[in-house]
Amino acid sequence: MKQKLKNVVIVNDSNFISGGEDKVAIQSANMLVDKFNDINVYFFSNNNIDDSPLNKKVINVRNDMIIPFENKNKLIGALNGLYSFKTKRKLIKFLKKLNNEETIIHVHSWSKSITSCVFDVASKLHFKFVLTMHDYFTACPNGGFYNYQQQKICHLKPCSLKCICCDCDSRNYIFKLYRIIRQYIFYCSLRNLKYVISISNFSENIQKNFLPKDCKIFSFYNPIDLEKEKEKIDPSKNNWYLYVGRISKEKGVDIFCDCITSVGLQGIVVGDGDYRKELEEKYKNINFLGWKNSKEVKNIMKKARCLIMPSKWYECAPLTPLEAMQFGIPIISSNNNATIDYLKKDIGLIYSSKNELKKIIKMCESDEIIKKYSRNAFNYIKKEWANKKYVEELNSIYNNILSD
Repeated sequence: MKQKLKNVVIVNDSNFISGGEDKVAIQSANMLVDKFNDINVYFFSNNNIDDSPLNKKVINVRNDMIIPFENKNKLIGALNGLYSFKTKRKLIKFLKKLNNEETIIHVHSWSKSITSCVFDVASKLHFKFVLTMHDYFTACPNGGFYNYQQQKICHLKPCSLKCICCDCDSRNYIFKLYRIIRQYIFYCSLRNLKYVISISNFSENIQKNFLPKDCKIFSFYNPIDLEKEKEKIDPSKNNWYLYVGRISKEKGVDIFCDCITSVGLQGIVVGDGDYRKELEEKYKNINFLGWKNSKEVKNIMKKARCLIMPSKWYECAPLTPLEAMQFGIPIISSNNNATIDYLKKDIGLIYSSKNELKKIIKMCESDEIIKKYSRNAFNYIKKEWANKKYVEELNSIYNNILSD
């Protein structure tokens, strides 16, 4: 007899939005309670705020644990970051109140404070669970297959001797060794992982060989914020180029600034990060607007000629390009991030080197070129995304897992 789904437990490090995975986790919870009155939706998190964007109908299970490296006692903080026994005890106490035959646990982010204890607890209590692969922590110790010291993609086998000896972490080598230890602890939990959600073909092709052999992969794109009444913009009337996102080296913001400057055009950067001050001092022609909320970002997008995604690393599934394309804003992207999933067949422009990016930007000064890619981007969203039933498909995945 097929078991009916009654409970969904969404696990995420935070109950507020500080990154893309938080946004998706919270959106998913809110959409589920709005759509299904007969399903209880719980949101388990460690790092919490009182005015969370969670729907009031979502049952917010707060652990209120100090983020490991914000702990005054650095040793205790470090140990909690490897494996949180406090979170484990809280999870066990909470999950014992639920029927494991009627419940799905959906893990989004776990590496900042939840730790891999969530997978051990779910398995021990015989709950079925699924992990959305927002990053590459299923394989790579720093979660990105990226050498932060050399500012390039890393092709070493994760946790091999060469990997262990490589100083690739964004902080220092000691922290890299710490991540290696945490990764081995996670590998012990990984054997219990039987279901994952892949959010792009690009990231799935990189990660699938590192998953357990019997692990089932569900290909499922993240939800995006589509306007109810989408306004088609004519970006050929706009003059400046746009970057939206965290201002950090792996995001390639310096490539954006350098290329826009070298071809003598105007650029706007929306976002914040440790790299901002240095770039502001170097590139006086770039307007740095700082962090903006979702509504403000969309208004800025409508005034852009192109959105550029200059990532140096393997981004799993950026949401920003899709949100810009709904208005007909053309996308230019590097060839090493998941944005390329959306840009095939003349929907957008893809580059593989800085010189190629400069040529494409110059080409986009042609109004006819811009109008062509604007039309293609707008039609793509209208055809492929406007009628996507995200929450229904998510519920279908849950029921497939529960009945498996």
